[in-house]
Amino acid sequence: MHRILNNTKGDRWIWLIVILLSVISLLAVYSSTGTLAFKRGVGVESILMKHLAMVIGGIGLMYISHKLDYRYYAGLSKIMMIVTIPLLLYTLVFGARINEASRWINIPVIGISFQTSDLAKLALITYLARMLSRKQENIKDVKESFVPIMGAVCLVFVLIAPANLSTALMLFGVSVLLLIIGRISIKQISLVCVAGFILLLGVVFLGPRRETRISRIKTFLHPELAKADKSFQSDHAKIAIASGGIFGKGPGNSTERNYLPESYSDEIYAIIIEEYGLVGGIALVGIYLFLLYRCIKIVTKAPKAFGALLACGLSFSLTIQAFANMAVAVGLGPVTGVPLPFVSMGGTSILFTSIAFGIILSVSRDIEEPKKVVVGEIMTA
Repeated sequence: MHRILNNTKGDRWIWLIVILLSVISLLAVYSSTGTLAFKRGVGVESILMKHLAMVIGGIGLMYISHKLDYRYYAGLSKIMMIVTIPLLLYTLVFGARINEASRWINIPVIGISFQTSDLAKLALITYLARMLSRKQENIKDVKESFVPIMGAVCLVFVLIAPANLSTALMLFGVSVLLLIIGRISIKQISLVCVAGFILLLGVVFLGPRRETRISRIKTFLHPELAKADKSFQSDHAKIAIASGGIFGKGPGNSTERNYLPESYSDEIYAIIIEEYGLVGGIALVGIYLFLLYRCIKIVTKAPKAFGALLACGLSFSLTIQAFANMAVAVGLGPVTGVPLPFVSMGGTSILFTSIAFGIILSVSRDIEEPKKVVVGEIMTA
């Protein structure tokens, strides 16, 4: 253990944030899975142990990915994109349908579901970071730079959006931010946004699950007109938040966990506020904001464009997803299926979030190591 700690590099604050989120996740999942355990006919402790195994496995992946030089991810990004596109297409056509959405592929033997959009987020962000960093000399060239970059963004969006529109929109937003930072012209970015808007309209009004999406938007805009079954989830999330007060009911004392669907995943933030109050909710917001602050510091200090773009894209992806989940819980957005990063219960979400953290730490490790060499040279002199 001591040897592992000595070999742990990168931003120490990010490691601390991961530990804090892990503890919060274990407490919240244990508290909110009673109904799920009853439906499955198992004990809550059994579900908690599986979640703990995923968290430990995620931290292990984070450790491995942070030890790998982040420059290797530039080459891996091409492989990931080549693998991701067919997987997304397969998921769209043949994927397991859960809650009317084809987002998962069942992995045989081990018996778990794999959400391909989690891999797609990691693949697209690393690919964009690679392309933008390598095309800086002719970044304004439409044929050489803009077309392949825009093609990758739009293709991934089209393949994810029919089953998982919220994730597709967030990934598209992160991609646009990377294009801005990567010095793509405003005119070209405007074309990307127009193309994205057209694709969005097509998915919402012509794609599968269009009735569900339109119903959720109407329920969000006009909750007073919505039927009770349509606003059930958002109503009980608001009840959980309102009953939490300032200091909450205390760990394990949530009552809305018995009514909220996906209380251990999509609506876990509402359960956290119910049990830990406004203080707990603000503290969790502060943790994610501090994570973004530490990542921005890494971005500003990164010596290479690829490292800066990579850390920037991954950190924006994590924080935007976190605030999207919390916004839905407090009624600031329509109901989505977006988990709270490293807090919600979920297998592939935790694992790929851990890899994203590891890559960010790999970039920060590259920043710290040259400084240690310089200090050593000064001490020797």
